[in-house]
Amino acid sequence: MHRGPVSQFIEHHYRHFNAAVIIDAAKGYEKHLDEGGKMFVTLAGAMSTAELGLSLAEMIRQDKVHGICCTGANLEEDVYNLVAHDHYRRIPHYRDLTAKDEVKLLKKHLNRVTDTCIPEAEAMRYIEGEMHKIWKETEEAGERCFPHEWFYRALLSGSLKKHYQIDPKNSWLLAAANKGLPIFCPGWEDSTLGNMFAAACIVKRVKTPTLVRGGIEYMMRLCEWYTETTKKTPLGFFQIGGGIAGDFPICVVPMLHQDLKRKAPLWAYFCQISDSTTSYGSYSGAVPNEKITWGKLGVKTPKYIIESDATIVAPLIFAHVLGW
Repeated sequence: MHRGPVSQFIEHHYRHFNAAVIIDAAKGYEKHLDEGGKMFVTLAGAMSTAELGLSLAEMIRQDKVHGICCTGANLEEDVYNLVAHDHYRRIPHYRDLTAKDEVKLLKKHLNRVTDTCIPEAEAMRYIEGEMHKIWKETEEAGERCFPHEWFYRALLSGSLKKHYQIDPKNSWLLAAANKGLPIFCPGWEDSTLGNMFAAACIVKRVKTPTLVRGGIEYMMRLCEWYTETTKKTPLGFFQIGGGIAGDFPICVVPMLHQDLKRKAPLWAYFCQISDSTTSYGSYSGAVPNEKITWGKLGVKTPKYIIESDATIVAPLIFAHVLGW
């Protein structure tokens, strides 16, 4: 593969410590794909608001990502950025904000994520309106949907296109929708749109709370998808951050073995980018070998952990895998 300037730079300069692991993990990712493997990516934190789609969307288009587990926040925030990017406000001095400064942002309906404020009206309320139409259609049709299926429906219908404010090639969720990529979003109710759906059910604007398919059904679908996928190819696990986005899907292997008594391979590659340092009882900060005791990884599974900022590290690894 031809290596572009980003790959050349990190190969020359990133030789030791966390930097060296970036190269090791990227080359391990590439080796896994070259040997016929597929990769499962998990997204925690606010990676969509960090605009990870600038690199992740191309990874999806080039078949270097084959399934995603993400939080409800990452699911919706990629679409918020797609339709309301021009209304976002960046605050580089966010560390200096006082409580009164934060109140001023609240009164302007600017929801802050570190240095970036998401505009309520142009992003959240606009998408809420579009989702209400889809929820009503789903209810009238007697259907039940996973949250990501509603987003796929909205994106693929073209109804949002006139509101795009970024180049759509930089939306990872749009790339995933065009590919029909398997997505798993446990705990969707812990998101802005999940809260809005609950509120709509309370006021009876949505009359059927069971319209949404939740975490148990996601795990059931993941179980079948993992079983079928690993019959043909090894499956790797690339974890960005911690929390439910990573904890939920990695458990599918011990569930298959211990609860269903099925034969299934372990995850064939593991990498985590985490800012949770190794500590007492923190699963997000657990070293990869701890996962061996839970039947998730094996002794010979390639394992990498990079204790750093995922907004810096993930694009570098993706750039190397893409040859940028």
